[in-house]
Amino acid sequence: MTELKKISSSPHVRQEDSTASIMLDVVIALLPASIMGVSNFGISAFLLIVICIASCVAAEWAFEYFTKRKITIGDFSAVVTGLLLALNLSPSLPWWMAVVGSIFAIIVVKQLFGGIGQNFMNPALAARCFLLLSFAKPMTNFTYDAVTTATPLALLKAGESVNILQMFMGNTAGTIGETSTAALLLGCAYLLFKRIIDIRIPLSYIGSFSVCMLIYTLASGRGLDWTFLLAHLCGGGLMLGAIFMATDYVTSPITTKGRWIYGVILGILTFVLRSPWNPTTAAEGVSYSILCGNLLVPIIERFTAPKAFGKGAEQHE
Repeated sequence: MTELKKISSSPHVRQEDSTASIMLDVVIALLPASIMGVSNFGISAFLLIVICIASCVAAEWAFEYFTKRKITIGDFSAVVTGLLLALNLSPSLPWWMAVVGSIFAIIVVKQLFGGIGQNFMNPALAARCFLLLSFAKPMTNFTYDAVTTATPLALLKAGESVNILQMFMGNTAGTIGETSTAALLLGCAYLLFKRIIDIRIPLSYIGSFSVCMLIYTLASGRGLDWTFLLAHLCGGGLMLGAIFMATDYVTSPITTKGRWIYGVILGILTFVLRSPWNPTTAAEGVSYSILCGNLLVPIIERFTAPKAFGKGAEQHE
């Protein structure tokens, strides 16, 4: 007698990657930037990373436990949120502010909207902007080698020169994870090798931003100022945002065309918010640009979604 096998409904395609494995790969990709941040800023950076991760995991567990939901801390998404938030903070930020930001990221931005896969904006960036609006001075107080100093972009805005090599390697003031472009590119290479992220978003983001900046330098009579462009690419968290936060699965488009459009929008928004003629220009332009882009994702997907077979076809009698 032939054995009957139960066949479930389609789709039958299976992928080995789980949420936990993807999140662990993101953590591994962030390790070079984290190590560089701790190397640059010392024990205070390490403690903020630990505090943010622990606070995010604890907030997720507590919310799900008391609301009688399934405990999901095992998927490591809270770990990624905590690590990304920490890398976006000043190393001198008081620890309790980091805890407030972590709770805001997990409970307000993530859990109140249904948990992982349901949040409409990146939790870590939303928390960073919340902290910037709530505690502007501590969030923008940067130190390097125990000396309070301006970030390279602030120096550039003031008309001073910056060292591109130091910015690329990470030996400058800034947030914990944004300073070393080399470490971030190493993490990017790992994510691309593991096929965790799509190159379209960071490529179109960085590319459109670069084009806008070069047009600005030409229009201002400075010619093709590559030093000016490289300083903006290596500073202000642009690489951190383009590689690790703009590519977030939940808050970025799923369509191919949509990803190109999304990246271009982010590049243009970042240029506008960071442009030299803007009196409120700041490195936070990356954060605000990505959050604005997150809000536009449903519209982008609506106009870039492929038509279903037969949809829109003419009716013939």
